[in-house]
Amino acid sequence: MNQSITSTPVLKRKIDRFLADWKARPDRNPLVIKGARQIGKTFSVMEFAKANYEHIVYINFILESRYRDIFADGYDVESVVKNITYLNPTVKIEPGKTLVFFDELQACPPAATSLKAFKVDGRYDVICSGSLMGINYQEIESNSVGYKEDVEMFSLDFEEFLWARGFSEKTIEDLLGKMLRLEPLGKIEFDVLSETFKDYMVVGGMPAVVDRFVSQNNFSGILPMQKQLLLDYREDITKYASGLDKAKILAVYNHISTFLARENKRFQITKIGRNARNRDYVGVIDWLTAAGIVNACYCLEHLGLPLKGNYNPDLYKLYYQDTGLFVASLDDEAQADLRDNRNFGTYKGALFENVIADILRKDGYQLYYYRNEKSTIEMDFFVRDTHYLIPVEVKASDNATKSLTKLTSGQEEDIRYGIKFAFKNIGFNGKFYTFPYFLAFLLRRFLKEHKPL
Repeated sequence: MNQSITSTPVLKRKIDRFLADWKARPDRNPLVIKGARQIGKTFSVMEFAKANYEHIVYINFILESRYRDIFADGYDVESVVKNITYLNPTVKIEPGKTLVFFDELQACPPAATSLKAFKVDGRYDVICSGSLMGINYQEIESNSVGYKEDVEMFSLDFEEFLWARGFSEKTIEDLLGKMLRLEPLGKIEFDVLSETFKDYMVVGGMPAVVDRFVSQNNFSGILPMQKQLLLDYREDITKYASGLDKAKILAVYNHISTFLARENKRFQITKIGRNARNRDYVGVIDWLTAAGIVNACYCLEHLGLPLKGNYNPDLYKLYYQDTGLFVASLDDEAQADLRDNRNFGTYKGALFENVIADILRKDGYQLYYYRNEKSTIEMDFFVRDTHYLIPVEVKASDNATKSLTKLTSGQEEDIRYGIKFAFKNIGFNGKFYTFPYFLAFLLRRFLKEHKPL
């Protein structure tokens, strides 16, 4: 029973604040933290536990498989605790002072079933963590319904990356204030944040990669780390993809970059292999999404609210959940071009779309796009505020914005204004707001606080 986790670097994360708020609630439920591998789940929980509990019962169901049998005599807390102490007589478990941390939940689904008993018993706090890759997802979801709280964790978003680079929360609040006042950024602000954002596009948000980049302030050694993560994901697919054809999941995973390089970027199952058909790949996209590997962006059937239920499940784009891993998936020449020449506009806008998709998803948005039958209107993403549907355009260059102009012309009942992200300063032309890419992480806060002009 290992109680020391030191492999992940110390970085300020948003989950830290969430865990503190969770601990402060007297009626807290057992917590299940989901997310892709190596994004810092275990480290964050252990740091929180060391600061808030006298005793920590840490069980990793992959590294310590014998603990999978602690539920063999039932799910009641007395039986589970007794079996834990049999396996490790030195462990201390004291009511009100102990956190039970079940890690790698995907290797022991019965642990999820025990959460109801722990909640009813009430003597011990419980946190579970895992990628939920390759297990019966519905089984985990249905167990202990109403007696647990689920939270999704991601690799570092751009705000967390800014923290890692030394930017303060006050600086970020100042940026939000300028967005709300439509006040352009100063030249130094704009230039520094633009370069920092380009670093983020290459580095991504995987904690170990970010820590290395920040500590040495260059890209040396980062690419091998990212390529290893890509290999680890492929290995996980072959290891955990039970019940689905592993070859089909790998085929989709291996073709993400291929379709992002195309003009419309839509992923097409029929073009990834001979005789590939959509009906033979049912569940594959959901599996990759649930595993925290990809972000799926679905095509809206019509321009109206609500967004959920208003999309075609057969028309979608696939983005990497971490843009640094997308960059690492490109060929060596593209790698050198991006790192040495900062030439981000050569991949048909895919890099910018991917990073904005990643930012929106980490900010809690589901992803939707639109393309009409005649392809006369195309829009990268849609979000909403309290009342309106909001088209979001991502521009890799300073080309015309015909679709955004048309959508915000007043012809669409649910659309009052739009958002354009580019390497442009803050502005508003009466139809849509223009923001630099690096402010996309503030979009939800902006939409909540601003009053449409």
